[in-house]
Amino acid sequence: MKVDPQVRIGHVHLKVADLQRSLSFYSGVLGFELMQRMGNEAAFLSAGGYHHYIGLNTWESRGGSPPPPGTTGLFHVGILYPTRAALADALRRLVQARIVIDGASDHGVSEALYLRDPDGNGLELYWDKPREKWPRTPQGELAMFTRPLDVEALLREAGNS
Repeated sequence: MKVDPQVRIGHVHLKVADLQRSLSFYSGVLGFELMQRMGNEAAFLSAGGYHHYIGLNTWESRGGSPPPPGTTGLFHVGILYPTRAALADALRRLVQARIVIDGASDHGVSEALYLRDPDGNGLELYWDKPREKWPRTPQGELAMFTRPLDVEALLREAGNS
């Protein structure tokens, strides 16, 4: 039996070392709205007035360090932008804040930017292309790929929005 097709992943809650540093990144750079703050221990951020998409806390991690390479854990969190123009605006914000981008890919079904937050958590900022444009095999299966994304063209789109 398959899961209901309306099921979505609702939010992510990240352990961070420094709450203010993380708020500066997620709110100050990416532009998420602070919905609630619990002192220096936790904060909840959103877009569009939803209760929260991102939870940040220092309950078990205040002053901690990222997990070392070669260990299990979260690979990345995907943040879905509604349009290519919105993703372009996110890229503009990252460039202005001098945030290092680890990669940028066209996957056929989506275009994505890859980076790390201040605690080393992987982030994928992406937008989905219209479903009718997704690449498919002759049998109708998805045929995703990974090709370099033209970041300069995406950044120019941010200037036009």
